[in-house]
Amino acid sequence: MRTRTLPLICGLIFTASLMSAAQSASSLAPEVRQFVKVDAPVIVLTHVRVIDGTGAPARANQTVIISGGKIQAVGDAGSASVPPNAKVLDLPGYSLIPGLVMMHEHLFYAAGLARNPDGSLAQPIMLKEVGFSFPRLYLAGGVTSMRTAGSLEPYADLNIKQLIDEGKMPGPKIEVTGPYLEGPHSFFTQMHYLTGPDDARKLVDYWADQGVTSFKAYMNITRAELSAAIGEAHKRNIKVTGHLCSVTQTEAAQLGIDDLEHGPLFVDTEFVPGKQPDVCPSGKATEESLLKQDVDGPAVQKMMHALIDRHVAVTSTLPVFELDVPGRPPLRKEVLDSMLPQAEINYLEARASRPSPETGTLFKKELQFEHEFVKAGGLLLAGCDPTGIGGVLAGFGDQREIELLVEAGFTPIEAIHIATANGAQYEGQLQHIGTIAAGKQADLVLIHGDPSTNINDIEKMDTVFKDGIGYDSQKLIESVRGTVGLF
Repeated sequence: MRTRTLPLICGLIFTASLMSAAQSASSLAPEVRQFVKVDAPVIVLTHVRVIDGTGAPARANQTVIISGGKIQAVGDAGSASVPPNAKVLDLPGYSLIPGLVMMHEHLFYAAGLARNPDGSLAQPIMLKEVGFSFPRLYLAGGVTSMRTAGSLEPYADLNIKQLIDEGKMPGPKIEVTGPYLEGPHSFFTQMHYLTGPDDARKLVDYWADQGVTSFKAYMNITRAELSAAIGEAHKRNIKVTGHLCSVTQTEAAQLGIDDLEHGPLFVDTEFVPGKQPDVCPSGKATEESLLKQDVDGPAVQKMMHALIDRHVAVTSTLPVFELDVPGRPPLRKEVLDSMLPQAEINYLEARASRPSPETGTLFKKELQFEHEFVKAGGLLLAGCDPTGIGGVLAGFGDQREIELLVEAGFTPIEAIHIATANGAQYEGQLQHIGTIAAGKQADLVLIHGDPSTNINDIEKMDTVFKDGIGYDSQKLIESVRGTVGLF
């Protein structure tokens, strides 16, 4: 598709957008302004490589004009007419991608859990809300829009969202998922345990009234409860996703679920011999059943196409499962430096005692499934799920997710498309975010390098633009050094 001709619109920028951009910048609280790196009524990014998120090839030597919080024009630098008094950034060697739209994120952290002398988890299991450090790391890591995919402290998550929206704290745009829709026998004492379908309906109605925009079903929910929750949520045009166990992926698809978390080759229980309805099998039984599956075999293919035929999306969360593969992921200094010292120790100790190489086999199966799911027409979303043993952190984990999608067989361009446009499409926001085009919100990430040819350059984020204001990625990271796991 042809971009708009730059010279034709440059004269309109000042009359239409100048004041709104200035007012937006001035409304930020000092706690947010300290991280602003680029701020002007009109910003011109020139001689930059554009990876627009549509899946199209990267375009070199482009100029992007930003004003009023929006992208005003995108086109060849050679034909650009730079508006007078604009702030111009000359960016050879840099790439511009859309802000990441990540669909399985949290504002809590799972490392440092209390353990018994034998190494087992002590009860009750309590997870730590980290509403200070994670929003900063998400934004630093290029995440401009995210879904929490399950809240343990939903009031806190809603209030954090409001503070960010009001410019009082730094962070991405947040779609808050309600409390987990969970049955009894959960691992986590911070979750409400449903007592039946009526309770599921009441929970959905109450939290929808409070402002949550999605729900997530969890491992011990029954089919009747899940059906009731989906029906009530859909009455309000709210989507339901799930990390399931007692209910299989195919059963959930038949009930009308919108999305499934983690990828079926990690969590689907329908292949467990003797699986009982509404009962979550043991993790060992589930793993053994999945290890026996052939991704190209009839059973997995039938399940895959059941999801595709019913338009059920799948959220890839490869980083959290990579933690179970011995010797992975690569240790990244910025990640370790962000952790509370004791959290770092806990993570490294847990990493040293990960399971057998069988987990690596399962990981490879999931990589294959996700690639084939997309090629067969499925909608794949991306997230990092910063839980597990603590090695996945907000922002950093989202970058790792994109790298792992490339390992799964996607090209770098395809992986970036999954992490940007696909999330926007699922959220019904593709007309506003997810790709780089004139008229869209200026949610952009400036990278020193070329992730279209070397996906590891995705880690070299310099400036993250949210609504046209550029935030200093490294300064945000430094502001939480040594705190993740504390607050």
